[in-house]
Amino acid sequence: MFFKKRSWKSFAVAGALTLALAACGSESAGTDGETTYDWRFATEEEPGQVQYEYAKEFADLIHEKSDGQINIDVYGFGELPGSEVDQVEQLQDGLLEFAIVSPGFTGGMVAEGQVFALQFLFPDDQEKTQEILNTSEALNTQLAGMYEAHDIKPLAFFTEGAMQWTGNRELRTPEDFRGFKMRTQESPLIMESYRAYGADPSPLSWSELYTSLDRGVVDGQENPIFFIEDASFHEVQDHMTISNHNNYVAMTTVNPTFYNELPEDVRALIDETVEEMQPRVFEMQKEMNESYLDLIKNDTDNPTEVIELTEEEREAFRELAVPIRDFFRDEVVGDEGREMLELLEQEIAAHE
Repeated sequence: MFFKKRSWKSFAVAGALTLALAACGSESAGTDGETTYDWRFATEEEPGQVQYEYAKEFADLIHEKSDGQINIDVYGFGELPGSEVDQVEQLQDGLLEFAIVSPGFTGGMVAEGQVFALQFLFPDDQEKTQEILNTSEALNTQLAGMYEAHDIKPLAFFTEGAMQWTGNRELRTPEDFRGFKMRTQESPLIMESYRAYGADPSPLSWSELYTSLDRGVVDGQENPIFFIEDASFHEVQDHMTISNHNNYVAMTTVNPTFYNELPEDVRALIDETVEEMQPRVFEMQKEMNESYLDLIKNDTDNPTEVIELTEEEREAFRELAVPIRDFFRDEVVGDEGREMLELLEQEIAAHE
């Protein structure tokens, strides 16, 4: 038989939310004496978007490989109480076994995770970027260890695609950002990056973003193309700038106490499936971003001016973005973070 029967420490629970979540995840012995598992996997996105579809394929693979002994319930954003930050806390507390986490929402806890907010850091070539995310010692060893110290164990990093800007006015030069109310994640580094352009950064959960754009509470936002279209942000924004200024990087994470107490063969199955999903999620985001760009361009009911920056125009932004790396080194992180960024820059240079 594949799994060894084993009992493992259950997490202490308290309060109505905890009890509701705890009812979903469990381990039990079937009539044949084999252990069955019921786990929870939270994402920050909805059905049809990259994170959710990734998690569903991951859950299906695990179920198939375990001959039905492992069941994983996948939750889209809004299906669990609270914000993206609340979901991270639920993972840390052991109320969730798995979660896809965007480092931008954990910048106040693991400052070094804000490295992904540094614009124009990774190669323009998406395949090279994903290769770095797969193999980087700076990320998969150093940064992962920093997260694990906070009860979050990254199993993999992946890009959801290049980030683009949308706005209620044309965004082609840094001058266009002067006084521009830019929605950002809760990340001091992201906010500092937009201040460098002259913008007025405004952190918001994405659940509030459509209404805030529609009402003029904020003037614009950044996201991969698939998310812009699927969340209908292009309906309340007149312009989209293909800037490719950054990548939206997400982490497949697990609660480390839960993970470490699993039988070795179960952990091996998880690790194998995570690795198997890396090329799949890359193709998934590529297909979505390409097809959703066509949908935006062809949406005559909601016409959107699509602006593709030239390399010269991108260089004007790059010149303002690169000095933010010094802000990261000097104001955001300590010695470990500086060493991590230095190693990451060397790894990126080796790929370019």
